[in-house]
Amino acid sequence: MLTKIKPTHSIQIKELLQFADRKFKSERGAFLFQEGMEAAELYIILSGRVQISKITTDGRELSLRICGENDICGELTLFTPDPRYLLSAKVLEEGEVAAIRKDVLENEIFQNSSLAFEFMKWMSDHFRKTQTKFRDLVLNGKRGALFSTLIRMSNSFGVKLKDGILIDLPLTNQELANFCGTSRESTNRILSELRRDKIISVKKGKITILNLQFLKDEIGCENCPAVYCNIE
Repeated sequence: MLTKIKPTHSIQIKELLQFADRKFKSERGAFLFQEGMEAAELYIILSGRVQISKITTDGRELSLRICGENDICGELTLFTPDPRYLLSAKVLEEGEVAAIRKDVLENEIFQNSSLAFEFMKWMSDHFRKTQTKFRDLVLNGKRGALFSTLIRMSNSFGVKLKDGILIDLPLTNQELANFCGTSRESTNRILSELRRDKIISVKKGKITILNLQFLKDEIGCENCPAVYCNIE
């Protein structure tokens, strides 16, 4: 029997949904928002997947996380004057999204101490995940960045099989490279080496990790809980 690996969410999504101003269908390739746009709403992903990314000054894309069911995006604009989205949110897989007006949520957080506490815990976890991701990207080089990304993806989208862990998310090598801050060519070469050494296998655009411990040993993995070591 297949077993899904899924991190938990601390914030009460049902409580947030009661403040949603609207719900809409998200179409693959569309943007919920793009960096620099005026920010008036936050979004809760009800279904489908959304990629959060940053475009660097030289035009490269750095993918930071993938939001799935019950994830929140656009939260970095809270309690800021003249808010602008700092990142872009592109729909990878069509689904449904709920939108909450920024001013409505800010007002509710001021009045509802329980919601404020849960939101603070969620933001703290979110920042910790971001810090550990950048640590891995900066300190471990191109190979380590890719190894770290594969480990995180196995924690977010992993399905345990008899021979390894299937990352149940189809990604092109360019999309994978964007998560590592490296070029597609470098990613191709490293993936080829991992396939040759039977560390991973690739079928129909999906990667199966055959030797997870090898990847962890190569980057000195600290075995952080999956709630922090993921791509969401």
